[in-house]
Amino acid sequence: SSRKRINNRQITQFIFFTEVHHTEGGSARMSLLILLSIFTCSASVMYLVYRNFPELNDDEMEKIKIPKDMDDAKALGTVLSKYKDTYYTQVLMAYFTTYVFLQTFAIPGSIFLSILSGYLYPFPLALFLVCLCSGLGASFCYMLSYLVGRPVVYRYLTERAQKWSQQVDKHRDHLINYIIFLRITPFLPNWFINITSPVINVPLGVFFLGTFLGVAPPSFVAINAGTTLYKLTTAGEAVSWNSLAVLGVLAVLSILPVCFQKKLQQKLE
Repeated sequence: SSRKRINNRQITQFIFFTEVHHTEGGSARMSLLILLSIFTCSASVMYLVYRNFPELNDDEMEKIKIPKDMDDAKALGTVLSKYKDTYYTQVLMAYFTTYVFLQTFAIPGSIFLSILSGYLYPFPLALFLVCLCSGLGASFCYMLSYLVGRPVVYRYLTERAQKWSQQVDKHRDHLINYIIFLRITPFLPNWFINITSPVINVPLGVFFLGTFLGVAPPSFVAINAGTTLYKLTTAGEAVSWNSLAVLGVLAVLSILPVCFQKKLQQKLE
């Protein structure tokens, strides 16, 4: 019965992919307009948040930008740490909204913000903050894809999405473990997971929880590196062989319950 259920789901998805493919032209244009509108509104919210920020001099204003490398992260950290205690709420809100904004629109730079959190905040708060921002941002990206991203997936990622859909169907009974495993390991890019998950019917609740828990191990490494931010010269230095080994062990542990469950089912059958 489970095989029939999987086959029926795959047939339905194939038909769905095929039907949308014929009408994707107009949908893609409309989706782009909606996406631009949502991006503009989000950017306006970001602007309002930064308008609430304390008044900065010209030199400090130059350092308030999305970090593209470790030098930018260090410069940003210098400014934020100066105002963090006096304007705690404003700095926290600016950090939070920026991180969620980057994750929502799949804009690079969040790795530097993860490292920066370890420099600005106590470790438990930094870890919770990064996991929450990652979970919310990825979920907003999921919802954007659900609303307007399907034509893009159907036009440019059809083959990859269909292959991943088959993998998701195999792990449908233990989907949280599978999402956690994917977030820890680099097998699939995060942006790909975010935009294709609603298309292949990954539930939003499972998606959020799996992301929240799955980003914790790599965030642990980045935040820990942030405590020595000014000794780093590149983001790659935040990852050591020891940290890679820890991530590997955690990835295996995340998938172990699935293996035990399958063996138990085989014995019972």
